[in-house]
This record gives sequence, C-alpha cells and structure tokens, in this order.
Amino acid sequence: MLTSERRVAVVTGAARGIGAATALRLAVEGRAVAVLDLDEAACADTVEQISRAGGEALAVGCDVSDAEQVSAAVARVAEGLGAPTVLVNNAGVLRDNLLFKMSEGDWDTVMNVHLRGAFLMARACQKHMVDAGWGRIVNLSSSSALGNRGQANYSAAKAGLQGFTKTLAKELGKFGVTVNAVAPGFIATDMTAGTAARIGIGFEDLQAAAAGEIPVGRVGQPEDVAHAIAFFTGENAGFVSGQVLYVAGGPLD
Repeated sequence: MLTSERRVAVVTGAARGIGAATALRLAVEGRAVAVLDLDEAACADTVEQISRAGGEALAVGCDVSDAEQVSAAVARVAEGLGAPTVLVNNAGVLRDNLLFKMSEGDWDTVMNVHLRGAFLMARACQKHMVDAGWGRIVNLSSSSALGNRGQANYSAAKAGLQGFTKTLAKELGKFGVTVNAVAPGFIATDMTAGTAARIGIGFEDLQAAAAGEIPVGRVGQPEDVAHAIAFFTGENAGFVSGQVLYVAGGPLD
C-alpha cells in the first residue's frame, strides 16, 4: 500500500553515521525529517544535504536521556514539521571496559542514552501515532546484544532494546503502530573508528580484520543499515512488527 500522505520522521543521533544516513534515506522516501542530536549545530550538515536534495528537514538539539528536553523537542517537531509518526531511536554512546574496570558512570551513561532515551522518545511520540492511527518505531539494537567482551553495559542496553521493541509491538499494534529493531554488525562509522583508536590499532586494519570474519567479505556502511530501517518505516511494512533484523553481512553464531 502506498500513500501520498506526508509523514514526519524523527531520527535521533542523526548528526553523523547511521543516524545521518537514515535521515537522508527517509527524506528520499518523502518524509519530512527532524534531525535530532545532542548538539543542534552538529545537525547542520545532515539538514543541508536533505534540503539540497529537495527534502524538508529540521535540526533539533536534545539530550534524549532528559525527559524535559525530549518533551520540548517532540513539541518543537510537531510545531515545525507536523505530528511525528515515524521514530528511529538511533542515539547511542560507547563506554567500553571490562567489568572490573567499568565505573558506575560508564554503566549509567550507556543505559541512559540507549534505554532511557528510547523509552522517553517513544513515550513522547506515541501519542501522535495513536492519534493518527498509524506509526512506525525502529529501535537500533546491535549484534553486541548477543554478548561482546568489554561491552557489558552496551550489550545489556542493546539486548534490553530488543525486549522493549517486542513489548511495544504488543502494546501499540492495535493502534496501527509497528515497532521493530535493527541490529547492525560491524559498521564503518566514527564510533567504530573510535574503538580502533581506543585499542591502539589503525581503523583500516580493524576493518580488514572484521571483514575477514564476515561472510559477505566486507564491513557494513551506514547506508546498509539505513535501507533496512527504511523498510520497517514504510507503508508496506504494516504486518511486520516485533521483529529484530540483524544487518551483519551473514548469520551470527
């Protein structure tokens, strides 16, 4: 089913990486896009690219872990673009360390951005979706949800997002709202470049090593994830809900 109705999408963490690629992809789909990130000024490039391509976008600064900021941001989107009926919870941070070295702050920061942030954003946007009788929520999980050394906080948060996804799918389905998750594997972004720097190897070397373990023989690009997200947000995905799609270049053991 296709529609000419204009949809408004909110993409968190959209200043760069997967979030920016997703914002651009949804704009191509005809969505008006709220480009949301902690630093509003950092959203300018994504907004400019969308505008240059003939799309409509709005930069919004917001700490997704802050309830007041989330409420204000969603109200601003509704006023500036229209009621948001597509939400992509992409904002994320890393605070990697082995358990005995991990501080409470490292744990809390990751949980607050990934889990609390997704909760606050979904809670703020769902009313607009319910009122419209149509909505799409996509949460960004990760292959790390299956467990990854040095990422107890990140792995727990990403696994939690899968449970959050399945629960919201059950709660919101009767209102015409679908909720799904995309779980990327190794994607070449600033975040993975930061991992390479942290462990003291070149980013190209890290990518080459990762590609050697991936069946398709390459690492992922932000656009690979954006295409999967776009499917879940589409008009034709109304009978797909509560699913977790691994975008990882092959099956994961």
